[in-house]
Amino acid sequence: MTKLARSMTIGCLSFGLLALAASSWAQTPPRVADQISKTYGIGSFDRIDAIRYTFNVEAQGLNLSRSWAWHPKTGEVSYEAKDKDGNPVKVTYSQAQLDKEPARVRDEIDPAFLNDQYNLLFPFHLSWDGAEVQDQGIQKLPLGKGSARRVAVKYSGDGGYTPGDTWELYVGSDHRVKEFAYHRAGPKPPKLVIMTWAGYKKAGPLLVATERRGTADGKPVRIFFTSVSVKLAGSDKWMNAH
Repeated sequence: MTKLARSMTIGCLSFGLLALAASSWAQTPPRVADQISKTYGIGSFDRIDAIRYTFNVEAQGLNLSRSWAWHPKTGEVSYEAKDKDGNPVKVTYSQAQLDKEPARVRDEIDPAFLNDQYNLLFPFHLSWDGAEVQDQGIQKLPLGKGSARRVAVKYSGDGGYTPGDTWELYVGSDHRVKEFAYHRAGPKPPKLVIMTWAGYKKAGPLLVATERRGTADGKPVRIFFTSVSVKLAGSDKWMNAH
């Protein structure tokens, strides 16, 4: 995994390490936050034994793919990708025992997992994390034509990968995210990422947006997910997204 790849995904294009950022001053989220999470299947998440997917990025000459299998009940994570020399890397580890893992797992692979999982499942984090969520009413879409309800999500200035970052989700009447705008509070670029959410598919009871296109500080960016599937409790069968 190159330094460029890490900076483009972990720290810049998307959701970083905010899985660690439960806000100490969190407010009760508005009803729309619960509606969004329910639309994406949070009510069935306790039935999920495992999720697997490949996270892909195309941006400014960068082509990156990382494959994951996550067991949310046990915290086991499996990772598969290529290193900077093109050699395959496969790692399986427990998030509950990160202190026993090599530095590369602690400092590179697990942060990459948190980043990619946040991208895939961000609507659930509206309910999970305790971030400040504000319903800002109907607003014009930043990229497409028309309008949608803007739901702003902000993490505490006291925690998180880049404290004070804000996401503006543009949500349709069906409670699906249509577009989002990411405003980075820290000094590193990009300061603004705007992307569409499309390619919706169902993986078992979960709804996922597999295609994201837009810009990072005005430059084209594409984030997309392939090979998305889930395994339900009591079953050995993987259910592919379709």
